[in-house]
Amino acid sequence: MARICELTGTRPGKGSRIWRSGKAKKKGGIGMHVTAITKRRYMPNLQRVKALVDGEVRFIRVTAKALKKGLVTKPAKRTWKKGDELKKPATA
Repeated sequence: MARICELTGTRPGKGSRIWRSGKAKKKGGIGMHVTAITKRRYMPNLQRVKALVDGEVRFIRVTAKALKKGLVTKPAKRTWKKGDELKKPATA
């Protein structure tokens, strides 16, 4: 499953992890030196939430940033209990 936000289209970003060795000059050393640069991926903070999409309630994967902005319309809280629709009134 792709790590893509369904609303904003945010994808994993590319970057690099820099490895350094040595002691900083301000701490009394001769300075930090880069010893290796490794590629890495920045993953979006995806959340699986219930939302109203085209008039129906379904789960979508959106970033936490989209949730904070208010881009997701949450469905109304349900008022019925799980077994209520199966119960029929007793007819005498």
